[in-house]
Amino acid sequence: MRSLRRVLKSFASLALIALAGMAALLLALWVEHGIPLALPTPTGQFAVGREVYDWVHETTPGNLSPVRGAKRELLVWIWYPADAAERVTGEDYLPAPMRTAIEQGRGVLINKFLTRDLAKVRTHSLRDPKVAAERQSYPVVLFRAGGSQEVVNYSALTEDLASHGYVVVGFDAPYRTFAVVFPDGRVVKRVPQNNPELCAEKSGGEQDECAAPLLNAWTRDASFVLDRMQTMNAAGESGKFAGRLDMTRVGVFGHSFGGAVAAQFCQQDSRCKAGIDVDGALHGSVIHTGVERPFLILLSDHSQESDAETRPVKRDLQSFYDRLPAESRLYLAIRGANHFTFSDDGALLKSHFVRGVFRVFGMLGMDGARQIAVTAYCVQTFFDHYLKDESISPSEFSSSLYPEIEVVR
Repeated sequence: MRSLRRVLKSFASLALIALAGMAALLLALWVEHGIPLALPTPTGQFAVGREVYDWVHETTPGNLSPVRGAKRELLVWIWYPADAAERVTGEDYLPAPMRTAIEQGRGVLINKFLTRDLAKVRTHSLRDPKVAAERQSYPVVLFRAGGSQEVVNYSALTEDLASHGYVVVGFDAPYRTFAVVFPDGRVVKRVPQNNPELCAEKSGGEQDECAAPLLNAWTRDASFVLDRMQTMNAAGESGKFAGRLDMTRVGVFGHSFGGAVAAQFCQQDSRCKAGIDVDGALHGSVIHTGVERPFLILLSDHSQESDAETRPVKRDLQSFYDRLPAESRLYLAIRGANHFTFSDDGALLKSHFVRGVFRVFGMLGMDGARQIAVTAYCVQTFFDHYLKDESISPSEFSSSLYPEIEVVR
């Protein structure tokens, strides 16, 4: 009987210790959640402005919208080189209505304990400044996020590129992006059938068949965005971007499924002068035809993944790479990088505890902020060479400042 009591007391003590440990962990996560966080400081010479637009194509139906008669509508984010001398306020990381919609979709555990308070994340973007006067016009770069992510979730990358003298244009679509909050207050969330992750679960031709409607919708969106940018830039137009956009120098890049969109768009639209796929499995006709444009394939570190998991993706990337112009193609990898830490959320906003767990299981090999810095360098360097005719050669990507960069091809 005494032995039983001792056993029960031991179990009770262990349970109390476990509860105390869990309480301490939750307290630490809750405290970290409320600590203010600033995105990495952009490395370019320009201050950064940010604008958000609601664009509707009155005559074109909205692709993959479940609403009959809906028009194509996009929430468009523009980061641009700004006049730093203006007395303007800084932008919130997310507008309050969007922040609320995203937080409601996350659930209490993720929203309050496993990620940062989005209200306390600070960007380096300014609200509505003039375009920097140092240059007459600036190259335009389209950006598409990974999967169904909101493009603002890649603000560290877009701000950095804009600070180097680019007008960076990202776009979200209702029913395909996790949550789109329009300026009039409408909140439109992704519908399940528009989840690109469902396609990744399929194999062979079924995967491409599943991805085709989404790929087609996003590439058409990119063309629509460029059409509107040309209109904004046209002679006689008013507004800060009139005459300030160099539409002869257009680049496109994207992460994950957004990288597949970038490749397909550069095949279909001659306005694309250079493209980048950031760790994206390819879909569509580009796998077997390539594109006649300078193109960079930039991968994370897949050395810990099984051959069965990566072989089809690498085979398609190699097929695409083989069909690129030999003098203007590049295939790089970032040692230690993870697929999910190219975004702000994966690299910066998740708690140290979450990132620590990922490291224990070999899913993270480098600091998130460092991964963004290396990525930003690669993106900016490639576009500088092919959109600005800068003197640096793609063969010079290997740098003592960024030893994590590996030239695969």
